[in-house]
Amino acid sequence: MTVEDRQDSDRPIVAAVPLPGERPAPPEAVRFAPEPYQRPHPTTYAALDLGTNNCRLLIARPAQHGFRVVDAFSRIVRLGEGLGASGRLCDDAMDRAVEALKICKSKMEHRGVTRARLITTEACRAATNGVEFVRRVGEEASIELEIVDQRTEASLAVTGCAALAAPEAGAVIIFDIGGGSTEIVWLGGREAGRDPAQRIREWASLPIGVVSVAERYGGVEVGREKFERMVDDCSEALAPFARKAAAARDAPNFHLLGTSGTVTTVAGIHLRLPRYDRRQVDGLWMRQEDILSVIDELVAMDYAERQANACIGRERADLVLAGCAIFEAIRRAFPSPKVRIADRGLREGILLRMMHEDRAWWRRRQ
Repeated sequence: MTVEDRQDSDRPIVAAVPLPGERPAPPEAVRFAPEPYQRPHPTTYAALDLGTNNCRLLIARPAQHGFRVVDAFSRIVRLGEGLGASGRLCDDAMDRAVEALKICKSKMEHRGVTRARLITTEACRAATNGVEFVRRVGEEASIELEIVDQRTEASLAVTGCAALAAPEAGAVIIFDIGGGSTEIVWLGGREAGRDPAQRIREWASLPIGVVSVAERYGGVEVGREKFERMVDDCSEALAPFARKAAAARDAPNFHLLGTSGTVTTVAGIHLRLPRYDRRQVDGLWMRQEDILSVIDELVAMDYAERQANACIGRERADLVLAGCAIFEAIRRAFPSPKVRIADRGLREGILLRMMHEDRAWWRRRQ
């Protein structure tokens, strides 16, 4: 079982996510109780995110104040491998992705999914053969992928994790470090409205991700000098957004909120987890000195040590420092004494949007 698979196997029974337009329950209110009574034929939803690095599926049914996860799947497929150099998705990467998507299709059929949104992001947006690949997926895996634009991706990620923004914060910078791009959003305070999507003040999709940065600099031998060059490069890509969102830093109780494998890995190492545990990571507050300590520790590790760490694993050992460089660039542009860590995001946002459109929670109250 890979690190990514372990992350999904540790998901809570009830996901503490808010209904758009309703006050979210605090993370501390997550319950690990048995599934409540369901109607004989409840609607079963699926959200799939095929990114540059990962293929992730979440299957859920509506529950009080959110949804209950009934199945999940995650696999590192590295769809964007070599994309930066060639501009195309390579055959091996497409083969890996198709095989993972066939498993997702089987899970959706087994769970009786009745409504789904199945998206793909930066790799297919950027590749010259992205549309051709989507057609192949339809033919071989019987899955109709939707190539979403950058704004949609950012909005869905915000919807999925905005419940973790501090209620008293006048502004929050939310970021999602992906394989081929990083989505970053300036979210206004709750006085601007309850729907997170309506509170977006500025957003950007940065052309930096863990795969693209690692391929440019190399992810095996990374000392302090190379790491700082990576941070400088990421800071340059971030600069236009940092200028537009500069006022966010002066808002009362401003903080950062990160959602990605990078930030959850940093959190897991900080907690000294012998095995990644989502329940201990999702919603965790980390101080800036703790983040710096973990990054320093990772930079000092050699490749074999990173591979051996239970919160990193062999499949991500060459990517984690690229992610940390992006994370550090964001921290330097938006200094904050603490950062909230989210192990939720795009898939949760997709599920919430679909359930909200279907008035799923309203039906449960009838």
